[in-house]
Amino acid sequence: MAMPMTIREYLRACDIDFEEVPHPREATSSRIAEMAHIDGEQMAKAVMLHGDHGYRLAVVPSTCDADLERLSQMFHEKLELASEEEVRREFRDCDPGATIPVGQAYGLQVYLDDQLRHQPDIYFDAGDHETLVHMSGHEFDRLMADSRHGTISRHH
Repeated sequence: MAMPMTIREYLRACDIDFEEVPHPREATSSRIAEMAHIDGEQMAKAVMLHGDHGYRLAVVPSTCDADLERLSQMFHEKLELASEEEVRREFRDCDPGATIPVGQAYGLQVYLDDQLRHQPDIYFDAGDHETLVHMSGHEFDRLMADSRHGTISRHH
């Protein structure tokens, strides 16, 4: 499977300059970063959350977990990890289990961890478990300009 059209078209519509980097099919974003010789702080992973007001996406470095307690406090509602089934429903054209940071393309509100802002380069799964999207940190900052941000992660 290639990068889903929803993502490709959204990146093009936003005039984002990016490249696709193939990688072996691996389970975790930190393992992919390690194999591709990418600094884990520059590998963005998306965590889909479920709350009283619907779904949201927390985007954090691959070396971290989303801090659900902090996110729940920030948004004044109990947030939990979405189930695999919920992720599959929202990201219909992605491989099962693939959650991508560009939640805006799917109508989801995105919250960005401050550690991912102003990095020289950013990488993330393209939604097919076999491709990384690579862009400059400047392009990623442009892509995420309308996203709320803060310290929303904690190291594993």
